[in-house]
Amino acid sequence: MRYSDDIIEEVRSRSDIVDVVGQYVSLKKSGSNYFGLCPFHSEKSPSFAVSPARQSFHCFGCGEGGSVFSFLMKYDSLSFSEAVKALADRAGMTLPDEDRSEKAEEIKSKKEAILAATKEAAIFYYRKLRSPEGEKGLAYFRGRGLTDETMHQFGLGFAEKTGGLTKYLKEKGYTDSLLMEAGLSVYDEERGLRDKFWNRVMFPIQDTRNRVIGFGGRVMGDGKPKYINSPDTPVFDKSNNLYGLNFAKNARAGYIILCEGNIDVIAMHQAGFNMAVASLGTAFTENQAKILSRYTDTVILAYDSDEAGTKAALRGIEILREAGLKGKVLDLRPHKDPDEFIKEKGKDAFAERVKNAEPPLMFEVRVDHDRTDMSDPEDRVRFYRDTAEKLTRFPDKLERDAYLEAVAVKYMIPADDLRQLMVSVASESGIVRPLQRPKSGMHRSAEKEDPARLAQRVMLSWLVEEPKVFADASKWIGTDDFEPGLYRNTASAVWHDLELGMKVNAAALIDREEDPEEAKTLAGILNEKLPEHDGLEYGRALREILVKIRESGNERRMRELRPEDPDYLTRPIEDKNRLEALRHADLGTPGNKKTAGGN
Repeated sequence: MRYSDDIIEEVRSRSDIVDVVGQYVSLKKSGSNYFGLCPFHSEKSPSFAVSPARQSFHCFGCGEGGSVFSFLMKYDSLSFSEAVKALADRAGMTLPDEDRSEKAEEIKSKKEAILAATKEAAIFYYRKLRSPEGEKGLAYFRGRGLTDETMHQFGLGFAEKTGGLTKYLKEKGYTDSLLMEAGLSVYDEERGLRDKFWNRVMFPIQDTRNRVIGFGGRVMGDGKPKYINSPDTPVFDKSNNLYGLNFAKNARAGYIILCEGNIDVIAMHQAGFNMAVASLGTAFTENQAKILSRYTDTVILAYDSDEAGTKAALRGIEILREAGLKGKVLDLRPHKDPDEFIKEKGKDAFAERVKNAEPPLMFEVRVDHDRTDMSDPEDRVRFYRDTAEKLTRFPDKLERDAYLEAVAVKYMIPADDLRQLMVSVASESGIVRPLQRPKSGMHRSAEKEDPARLAQRVMLSWLVEEPKVFADASKWIGTDDFEPGLYRNTASAVWHDLELGMKVNAAALIDREEDPEEAKTLAGILNEKLPEHDGLEYGRALREILVKIRESGNERRMRELRPEDPDYLTRPIEDKNRLEALRHADLGTPGNKKTAGGN
């Protein structure tokens, strides 16, 4: 349920974005804005701007942006309603229940009870590890090289053979049915209700809000199964959570390292690699990839170097690719896993491996080569063709050629032969065109921004920052001069508020966008750098922007006109005359009344 606009606006008015963001990011004032290091990507020079006037933020480095609600949604992985509630709680506001039905209240109450029970369980296991009964578990963790500080940070615990958690929680008033639904207890016909976990070292699993939602347990000795996790519960879903993400989401390394086990995550964090996470006893899922995409665009797979780990990495690359994430693979050979590597080689050597993590194609080709009998002509040809097929995935010629040269050198394949084979394979697959792009001319990876669109961005931002500009601007341009879609919709909202003499609420405009990408784009539009002006400089700056907007509007209207339209002949003349008048208009200072004209 979405709260009413009045409630949202009240929460926003009580939540100054500078104060809220300042709790997470160190900000320094520069001009009218505040700047800091972006929490959503790695950077050395501050490009993350927070505007008190607009009550919005925008990163000029990665493009992330939005309102105070958007910030919490991105930073803490919250829904819009959850962000509203979090800020309301911070402001001491009481919000109406989203759903007051009896069923909704029952579900909410049950989730709260399960979260309370799992928190109590975490405390119970934590204390047991540090008691005489937990000596065996403590010895295990210390044998794995973990410090007391690390064990405390991750809340590690111990479940003794005789159990005791079920009795402890029942004494606190929790019912049998709730303990079973929380995955803390199981029913045995011979022994009745008993602990789910016993004779195991315990790993509390926390969500991104640092709430304990489940547990992982590793058996002491040679018992089976070696590792178990809590079953899915109303608050825990293995496929939708990642171990260690509550810490890694704040790492700001520019990437996240995904590994297989809890101990690997903990060992890496202890060594300073606080961007490590792990899937929870299941194969890496598409949902987990989507979760990671909220915090990074690059994931480095640090799976075990055995055959099972290799297969998991190959599948992981595909999942990351489908989720739009850049994937790389950490080569841990001859060591089995990150924990073993760090113990044997140290954190500096591990950092070097991270720095040189393999791109997906190089990893895939290496694995294929290792599985190929190069002495067998048929197998060798199959390897060449498969490698050529992998190279056809790259639509950009420069990138494709770079990988082709690297593969050719590493596996001693004549580059020209591999290129010819690649074109042949592509032709057979019907994708030859991108491979045969003319050699002359550089392929541009990004087009320069259209000057007309840039002018529209500046104009919209200027109107939000200095509403007095509207008196001059609205005489020469209208909302139909803006590009259809987000730009025109925003212009219409700005025109509506300013015509009524109201100040434009930039943050509210951003929050109205249901598409997160559109909201991010709009935050960038409304934080566009404004031209410096004073007196005549104001007029010159405004005129240049208005001319570009009007010109693009004229061109767009002409494209839309048809010979049968009544103003097919007169409109171009009128547009030309108005544009010429604008070029010679004396715009003076903000809000002056010197010019006259119309749209």
